[in-house]
Amino acid sequence: MGSEINRRDALKRAMAIGLLAVPATSLLSACASSDSGDSSTKPKSQGTKSADNPLGVNKGTALEAFVFKGGFGDDYIKSAEADYNAKYGITVKHTGTQAIGPKLQPRFAGSTPPDFMDNSGADNLDTAALAKTGKLQDLTPLLDAPTIDDPSKKVRDVLIAGTIEQGQFGAKEMYAFNYAFTVYGTFYSNKLFKDKGWTYPQTFSDMLALCKKIKAAGIAPFTYPGKYPYYVLFDLLHQIGKVGGKDALNAIDNLDDGAFKTDAVKEVISYYEELAGQGYFLQGSEGMTHIQMQTAWTQGRAAMVADGSWVENEAAPTMPKDFDLAVGSLIGSGPNDKLPFGTLYAAAGEPFIVAKDGKNPTGGMELLRIMLSKKQTTNFTNAVKSLTCVQGAADGLTLTPGLTSANAALKAAGPNVLNARIQDWYKKLNNETIGNLTLDLLTGKIKATEWMDKAQKASDDTKKDSSVPKFKHL
Repeated sequence: MGSEINRRDALKRAMAIGLLAVPATSLLSACASSDSGDSSTKPKSQGTKSADNPLGVNKGTALEAFVFKGGFGDDYIKSAEADYNAKYGITVKHTGTQAIGPKLQPRFAGSTPPDFMDNSGADNLDTAALAKTGKLQDLTPLLDAPTIDDPSKKVRDVLIAGTIEQGQFGAKEMYAFNYAFTVYGTFYSNKLFKDKGWTYPQTFSDMLALCKKIKAAGIAPFTYPGKYPYYVLFDLLHQIGKVGGKDALNAIDNLDDGAFKTDAVKEVISYYEELAGQGYFLQGSEGMTHIQMQTAWTQGRAAMVADGSWVENEAAPTMPKDFDLAVGSLIGSGPNDKLPFGTLYAAAGEPFIVAKDGKNPTGGMELLRIMLSKKQTTNFTNAVKSLTCVQGAADGLTLTPGLTSANAALKAAGPNVLNARIQDWYKKLNNETIGNLTLDLLTGKIKATEWMDKAQKASDDTKKDSSVPKFKHL
C-alpha cells in the first residue's frame, strides 16, 4: 500500500484521458468481443507436467511481471523471479510502478496484458470487473498444486483461513491471490504511551477521555491522510462490525437496504463526529498524503493513526529506533457490543493476479507458487516486516516490534476477525464516495446523520447501477 503521488489527482488524470471515463465493466466488455468469460480454457504456452513442474510451465517461454512498488517495494518479487529464472531458463521482464491501473488498463483493453501483476495501490485495476468479464486466470490449478517445500501438501492446505475467500468474487473461482497477511488497526508508539502513562482504551468513551489527556499534553490524538480518506475506514467500518456484529458488516458489503442506517452505524459515526467536534485531529490532516500523515505521526505531532501493518516498513525512514510500534484492536461501545474487545480487522492483502490473455499464465501461477516457498516467505517477512498468507511462515523468525504486536493481536483475536469486502467489491463506492463523506465528517462539514443518509444513498445508487458487477457473501 501507499504511494507518494496524489492518488485522487491521478484518478482525475486517468479520467481526463479516457481510461476511467466509462464504467469498468462496459470498457472491458467492449474490448472482449467474443470472450464468454469462461475461465476454464487451458492456459497458453502449456508445457509438460511433472513432479518438479506440476503446473506444466513451458521452459524458455517469456514471462512479464508488472508489480506495484509501494510500501513493500518490489525487491521481494525480484528474489522470487531469480528462482524462476534459474529453473525455467529465462529472465522475467519486470516493471515496478505505482500506477498499475493507468498503465495496464489500455493493455487489457488491447488484449496485451502482462502475465503476472501485483494489483495494489489506489490506482489499481478493478479486479472485480476483470474477473466478471473473463480477463483473469482462475487460480484454482495453483491452489491444487503441491507446495515447493512439502509436495505432500497442496498450496490450498497451507494458507491462512480466509485467504482463498479473499480472492473470490461471489463464486468458487479464485482470481486474486493475496500474498501478505495484514493486520489493521490503530497504530501508536508504545514508548510514548509508556512515558506518558497512557493505556490504549477499549471503548469510545475511554478513547475520548484519553484524547483529552493527549491534547492537553500538546499532541494531536489522531491524524489521517485527507488525500486518501479511505484509510480512516480501516477502523471505522470494522468498528461497525464490532458493535453490530458480522451481519452488520455483511449487510454493508451486500448493499442491503438500510445497511448504513442501523444503530451500530449511528454509534460509530457519532463517535467520529465527537472526535472532530473536540478538535482531536491534527490540524492540516485533510491535505495530507499517507506519507505526510505517517511522518507527522512518527515525529510526535500526533499519537495515533489508522493504518495497516505495512506501516512499519513504509514509515521506517522517519520512525525513531525506539518508537516501539504497537497496534490496538478495534474499540467499540462496550460490553453490549456483538463482538468482544480484541476483535480485529485482518486480511490477506497485496493481491496478485494473472491475466488469462497473457502469453504465459501458467508461468504467472508458477511464480506465485515460488513466492509461497519457505525461502521466499522468510525473505518477505525479514525484508518488509509483514506476515504472509502461509500458515506458520513467521514461526522461528525474529520479529520487529510492530510485527510482534500485530502477530500477538491476531492470535488474541482468535475467531473474531473482521474483513469488509466493500473495499474490493465496490472500490469507487468505498474509496471515493464513502471516503470523501468521511473526510467531510472529520472536517466538520457534515454531521453523523447526514453521513448516514448520504452513505445509504450512495449504496442504493450502486445497487441500482447495472454497469457495476454485484457480489454477495456466500
